[in-house]
Amino acid sequence: MASTSATLRFDEAQRIALGSIAIGLIVLALKFAAYYHTGSVALYSDALESTINVVAACVALFALRLSAKPADAKHPYGHQKVEYLAAVFEGALILVAAMAVFHAAWGAWNNPRAMNHDPLGYGLNVLAGVINGAWCWLLISRGRKLRSPALVADGRHLLTDVLSSLGVLIALVISVATGLPWLDPLLAGLVGVNILVSGWKLMQASFGGLMDEAAAPEELDAIRAIIGREGEGALEAHDLRTRHSGPATFIEFHLVVPGEMRVDRSHDICDRIEAGLREAFSGAIITIHVEPENKAKHSGIVVL
Repeated sequence: MASTSATLRFDEAQRIALGSIAIGLIVLALKFAAYYHTGSVALYSDALESTINVVAACVALFALRLSAKPADAKHPYGHQKVEYLAAVFEGALILVAAMAVFHAAWGAWNNPRAMNHDPLGYGLNVLAGVINGAWCWLLISRGRKLRSPALVADGRHLLTDVLSSLGVLIALVISVATGLPWLDPLLAGLVGVNILVSGWKLMQASFGGLMDEAAAPEELDAIRAIIGREGEGALEAHDLRTRHSGPATFIEFHLVVPGEMRVDRSHDICDRIEAGLREAFSGAIITIHVEPENKAKHSGIVVL
C-alpha cells in the first residue's frame, strides 16, 4: 500500500510539473507580447523572469522523474535528494535572471526612451499575472501535500514573479500619470533586487535538505507521541534522529526492552511503532535498534 501511495504521489507531482511547463510557455508569450506593445524595459524584465520559469519547470520535471526511481545498489537510500539539487539549481537560475534584469535596467537608465502606453500591453501582463497567481497557489498547496521540494520551490519562484508583476504594473501606472521616463528602468532594477532576494532564499532553504536537517519541532513531537503510544512493553526509547530527503522522512532511534523479552515480542512492538509512524508520515523510512535493559539511560517510561 505504501509503495502504491508513493507511486500515485509521484505520478501526480509529475503531471503538475508538466502543467507548469505549459503554463510557463503561455505566460512567457503573454509577457513578451506585453513588452512588444509597450516597449517598457520593466515589462521586458518581467518577461525575462518568465523565461527562467519555463527552464525551472523543466528542471523540476526532470528531478521528479529521477527522484521517483526506486532505491538500488548504488543508491540504497533512494534518489529523493535530487529534488533539493533541482531547487538549488532553480535558485541559481533566478540569480542569472536578476543579472539579466540589471543589465537591461542599466542600459535603459543610460539611454531612456519613451514608452508606448498601449492598454492592450498592460492587459496582457495582467492576464499573465492572474494565470501565474492561480498556478502558483496550486503548486505550493499540492507540493506541500505531496511533500515535493521541487514543486514547492517552483511555486515560490512563481509567487515572486506574481508579486514582481503586480509591483511593476502599479508603478507603471504612476509613471504614466507623472510622465517621468526614468521610473521605467528604476522599476526594472527593483524587480531585479526582488528576484535576487528570492533566489537566495530559495537556495538557502534547499541547503537544509541537502545537509540532512532534522524534522520540524512539531513533527518531532508527533514522532515522540507515536513511539510513546505504540511502544507499550518497551522500557524506553532514546537517541532519536530524523532527516528529510524529498518526500521521505528518515526516522532512527534505539528501543530498550526487558532482557527476558522474547525476540518475537520485541519485534511485535517495533511493528506497532512502525505502523503508527507510517500512518502519520507517508513514505517514512524507519530504523529501530533494539537494546537490552542494561542499555537504558532512564527508567520507568518510554522517553526520547
